Amino acid sequence: MSRQPHVLVIPYPAQGHITPLIKLASKIAEHGVKVTFVSTEYTQAKFMASMPKKAYDNQKSSLIRLVPIPDGIEREEDRKDPFKTRESMLRVMPGCLKNLIEEINQSNNAEKISCVIADTSVGWALEVAQKMGIAKAAAIPYGTAGLALSLHIPKLTEAGILDAYGNTMNDGELILLSDRILPWKRNEYPWSFPSDQNLQKLFFGFSTNVLQTLEISDWVICNSCYELDSATCDLIPNLLTIGPLPASNHSDSEHFALNFWPEDITCLSWLDKQPLNSVIYVAFGSVAVLSQQQLDELALGLESLNRPFLWVVRANLMNTSQVNFPDGFTERVSDRGKIVEWAPQEKVLAHSSVACFLSHCGWNSTMEGLMMGAPFLCWPNSWDQYQNRNYICEAWKIGLELSPDKNGIITREEIQRKAKMVLDDDSIKANSLKLKEMARKGLVEGGSSLKNFETLISQIRALG
Repeated sequence: MSRQPHVLVIPYPAQGHITPLIKLASKIAEHGVKVTFVSTEYTQAKFMASMPKKAYDNQKSSLIRLVPIPDGIEREEDRKDPFKTRESMLRVMPGCLKNLIEEINQSNNAEKISCVIADTSVGWALEVAQKMGIAKAAAIPYGTAGLALSLHIPKLTEAGILDAYGNTMNDGELILLSDRILPWKRNEYPWSFPSDQNLQKLFFGFSTNVLQTLEISDWVICNSCYELDSATCDLIPNLLTIGPLPASNHSDSEHFALNFWPEDITCLSWLDKQPLNSVIYVAFGSVAVLSQQQLDELALGLESLNRPFLWVVRANLMNTSQVNFPDGFTERVSDRGKIVEWAPQEKVLAHSSVACFLSHCGWNSTMEGLMMGAPFLCWPNSWDQYQNRNYICEAWKIGLELSPDKNGIITREEIQRKAKMVLDDDSIKANSLKLKEMARKGLVEGGSSLKNFETLISQIRALG
């Protein structure tokens, strides 16, 4: 009996990590490879609650099998505590993953797990695979710039440039990995949390561990395109850039938009009614939080533009118990503003009525906006988002930065001024379309990303 290749995919249980890996899983499954997608019990419950009924009903016939394992966090415990979350996951999940793989392997000899693809934030999953003699691929949920920086941490600490908390020892020092790539600025590293050094040390540890994870991996997969930043890609051994990863074209793809919130598809019919290149799309991803003052400034800034806007406002967007808009705001903008809790972002960005993307510059949003040719208004919050903004504004020149005032607030005047600038800038529009074409070329016959993906698939198939 010939064996069918069977890949197990496991992301870190956060929306920004799950999104690229479910796209990758779908793409692998479309090439005839069996895929088991592992999530935590908590995240799987959120997926199921937010799925459309049709998708829920068709789970059994889909290309991908979703399997939950426990994360060790009790119902009454605080899931927002990163220290407790990390401790619980490390204590419980490696053993549960090992048991799951053994169960799968014993149930069908022809469909044993032949490869584990794991997010670098769950590097322990690749350690489990290594101990079990299974091929391993590390998946990078962010851009190549952050990965290259992580790989250079030992040299940077040895040279006395970084301390044990990931702070630069010299206040004015830039970190320059090569004279061909953008430097990293102080307090803009993926682990930077200047106001909480303990939290920073935790995330610095995550970044430090990436090198160890990559050393045991057979492949390193990144949702990027070689041509976007070839100089950085060249610093990373065994790298397969296979992006930008688009949503699957398969009929099952709708079933695997695994979201923590239900997508509000009414925004698409609303976009149909808006003029060409008129809408400002505003979305801050799944984690960013705004203060009441900042939300008020954003709302009044959007109102002052007198343009249609689509704004994604999660229930947990604010640092208070509920979202409170300025008095009379929703009534005043009812004829031109659409507010939803979660949107089918790729479909929104692909819509002809969208003029620009006001974004937190998370890597998924950056790739999706770039692939759709959207000019950016950049509002980074944390992690790699500051460097993504630098690429958008300085290297690729497809957007403008929103700058906070002396109190750390992005004012309505700043929003109004920069929005008008980006919407009137023909060079930004031209650059956006040029990058869109370049990224898409990588995904078609002869393109670098497609070649890399085909290499990955052929090597997975060879595992049998």
